[in-house]
Amino acid sequence: MKKRGEFLFIEKNGDDYTLSMTPELQDDIGTSGFVEYTDADTIEAGDLILSVEASKTVLELDSPLAGKIVKRNEALINEPALLNSAKAEENWIITLTDVDEEAFNQLEEVKRYIS
Repeated sequence: MKKRGEFLFIEKNGDDYTLSMTPELQDDIGTSGFVEYTDADTIEAGDLILSVEASKTVLELDSPLAGKIVKRNEALINEPALLNSAKAEENWIITLTDVDEEAFNQLEEVKRYIS
């Protein structure tokens, strides 16, 4: 199941919640040139997860959910442009666990359009 909040996609897979940028945000910021993760292992909703310097802006991404960070996409540190990839296996940011299911359910559903 996929939801969206704070201009991020949040995809639930079992007990894991993986966050990535929406295509709209990818387009808005331009090509990413530098990223820096928060040092925190546990975050609250609204906490900083990633600072991004891109061709069009400098941006701080905040988490729409509270939880424990169990994975960071370390490849982004050496290749920040992966944030702009259309491939989910390349552009993800973090994976959380210990997320309040009700908080996740209150996020906006991602509707799939067929053209």
